[in-house]
Amino acid sequence: MPVQSLKNTDVIVPQHAPHPLLPFLQSQSQTTLTRLYQRPSSCLSIFRLLGPIERQLIMNLLWLESALSAATMSAWVLPEGKNAYDSALTVMTGLHIAPNSAVKLALNPTFKSGLRQAITGGGNTGSFGVPTDKDAKRQSANIENLDAYALERWETILHYMVSSGQGQNPTKPSQGVLYLLQRSGLMNNVHGAALQITSSGFQFLLHSPHDQLWNLLLQYLHMAEERQMDLVEVLSFLFMLSTMDLGREYSTEPLSETQKAMLEDLRDYGLVWQRKTSSKRFSPTRLATTLTSSSPPLPSSHSTGGSRMADGTGAVALSSGAAQQGFIVLETNYRIYAYTDNPLQTAVLNLFITMKYRFPNLVVGMLTRESVRKALGNGISADQIISYLTTHAHPQMRKNNPLLPVTVQDQIRLWELERNRLKSAEGYLYKDFASQADYEYVLAYAKQLDVVLWENMAKRCFFGTLDGHANVRGFIERRTGSV
Repeated sequence: MPVQSLKNTDVIVPQHAPHPLLPFLQSQSQTTLTRLYQRPSSCLSIFRLLGPIERQLIMNLLWLESALSAATMSAWVLPEGKNAYDSALTVMTGLHIAPNSAVKLALNPTFKSGLRQAITGGGNTGSFGVPTDKDAKRQSANIENLDAYALERWETILHYMVSSGQGQNPTKPSQGVLYLLQRSGLMNNVHGAALQITSSGFQFLLHSPHDQLWNLLLQYLHMAEERQMDLVEVLSFLFMLSTMDLGREYSTEPLSETQKAMLEDLRDYGLVWQRKTSSKRFSPTRLATTLTSSSPPLPSSHSTGGSRMADGTGAVALSSGAAQQGFIVLETNYRIYAYTDNPLQTAVLNLFITMKYRFPNLVVGMLTRESVRKALGNGISADQIISYLTTHAHPQMRKNNPLLPVTVQDQIRLWELERNRLKSAEGYLYKDFASQADYEYVLAYAKQLDVVLWENMAKRCFFGTLDGHANVRGFIERRTGSV
């Protein structure tokens, strides 16, 4: 089979941001990945997650029966594309899709066989799920119902994140979801109080729904070993879901015990729907079927108001018709007008503004010193507040240059500096040096170790970190014979 040239590809292909799952897969052993590649659905899903150059290399090698000379492949790459080509090979080697060889290029035989089978449709391994026949007695869930179910479950999680600990009583997700939010650092409880969103949690809200979902699933994968779950079974089930058809029902019979146990967790996240927990059928939602694709994980909204629908292109999971276009107007007097009726968007704003009025499709509030300091106290930074306002600025605001009033940006940062004027650190104070020369000699050594937090040349003293004390103390003892 003729091999397609890489000369043009390296020039026109834009920089591809690696999928967040790839580093996790690269950290796994070759044995684990080889077991994973025995499932065609896993091979196809990983192929989808790769960048365009990696995909082209794989397709060029997929149908070759023998290895290709590395020198031959390199000859097809222009000098300006060499770095991109080397990076692609590094990714493939890290995933054990291709061997780490400077002489020959070939695909892992297990991966090659699995991907071939996924493309040609051969075999009957059930890797892509086993569809069930329609039940004449019970009507299966249609796509609209599945979308509504996924959206309701996902917004329940997000709404709890922004409302818990704020004097509200949001619907509480399952204990498994709450534990996952804590383990991932998105929420925490201080001194046994109610869970509250953290700085990482607020940053989480700025990501797309796709990135948010994988953020939680990656933490779920890290927890798999603690729960004595087979990691390969967990990964293969997620990949299986990503290749299933939306709106179809699948049987639970072929699933392993680990995968059956996962169904309960995935129901809580809105990835799968079951009529009841004991049902032997399940349907993947759009959140699951788009895990490894570029399609939006939630249905797009065409309304101009603050709909509850979301899309995958916005910068926030609660993206809607309003969010896609931007819905926030910020004035120089710190007053905010938010054209939305989405309770989730309103709850996010409530984290850092003082609400004044609420109308059917408009929320009016103020950025005040107290509201911003309250947000800062919850771990939200000034830059995150500014980033949120910028991301969701109304189209009329985007005609301004700069987009947000500079005075408001500066004041938000000044309020943060007020709170951060003093910083505490544990360490040791070094003083009472015999001479200026001794002081400067020890100080120079401490600076080499990068452990000096404060110094006063006139008083011959300096303050060092806790971690650096042993080294500094040993240096002083060697020099003077005493502390």
